[in-house]
Amino acid sequence: MSSLNLDDFTDLIERPDGGMRRDAEARRERQIVPPGSLGRLDDLGEWLAAAQGAVPVRPVERPRVVLFAGDHGVAEAGVSARPAGSAADLVREVLEGGRPVSVLARRSGVPVRVVDMALDCDPATLPEDVVRHRVRRGSGRIDIEDALTLEEAEAAFLAGIAVADEEADSGTDLIVLGDVSVGGTTAAGVLVAALCGTDASVVTGRGGLAIDDLAWMRKCAAIRDALRRARPVLGDQLRLMATVGGADLAAMTGFLLQCAVRKTPVILDGVVAAACALVGQRIAFRAPDWWLAGHRSGEPGQAKALDRMALEPLLEHGVSVGEGAGALLALPLVQAAAALAAELPERPEPAPAEPDGETAEEPRSEPTPAE
Repeated sequence: MSSLNLDDFTDLIERPDGGMRRDAEARRERQIVPPGSLGRLDDLGEWLAAAQGAVPVRPVERPRVVLFAGDHGVAEAGVSARPAGSAADLVREVLEGGRPVSVLARRSGVPVRVVDMALDCDPATLPEDVVRHRVRRGSGRIDIEDALTLEEAEAAFLAGIAVADEEADSGTDLIVLGDVSVGGTTAAGVLVAALCGTDASVVTGRGGLAIDDLAWMRKCAAIRDALRRARPVLGDQLRLMATVGGADLAAMTGFLLQCAVRKTPVILDGVVAAACALVGQRIAFRAPDWWLAGHRSGEPGQAKALDRMALEPLLEHGVSVGEGAGALLALPLVQAAAALAAELPERPEPAPAEPDGETAEEPRSEPTPAE
């Protein structure tokens, strides 16, 4: 039995400050640009005010990209365009600055943190700050076996909590959350299908490298088989992650929930982050109020999960590469909303009118009588 009580998150997570949101709405009514004329930027500014508990909104000055990394055994079933066990190569490219998220982050001045939870490589080949939270080498093949033991799932979940605390304690004021994985979208599809009560075909996408039809059918079959194994444990979210998730997904779920506890806003990237958020919603129903959907990736599982959480993506550019790249593109939009909410001047108060519509005049002195 696990010693981790997930029900505690229901009590620990509060909604963003509703009073501050009303104050932000009132301030927006007084600004020189009419309310509604900035579209979703108005909503984003008010959401940030509630999340920060501050009016005017503070600028987003210390954002960070956090990527959880892992290899999934289900990739051995030919469900990915990348070879099974090759996620470590992607991590090295991210660290060396050669991936899309690296380029975008460098141009934006945003640091990138990679957290290895289950890469299938020798940990000595990666920096210590990347591998220090690793739970195991690769996750199990979920269509025929459990991804993790229950103890490993708990360790991964607690690692995610620890990473969230590290970020909050260091002053990070907004997280862009993504994954670096091979086979991760298959595990994410299983979680979404299980929690939304849908069939495998409804959530099976083609991944970041657009697999061909044959690989798509293999992926659909793997999700179908894993879904049969997931349904009996739907009532226990930690056991669900152990059965059909993976160490990186369990860690992302713990991370998301602890970010909500610490009142740290998060921008979600693709289907993997959305699936973990969906598990998080099942654990603590108020948690999604702290998250934004950065973009629509085109993965049907992501669309299903976001719809279930009532999260509307900020952007729709068809970015399917993963790694937090699509969500990072939404960061300037959030920063712009904060700047507009804080810096647009308010309309001057009209001068008070005199009775009968007359304007007050300076009193005139009476002429002095001549002597």
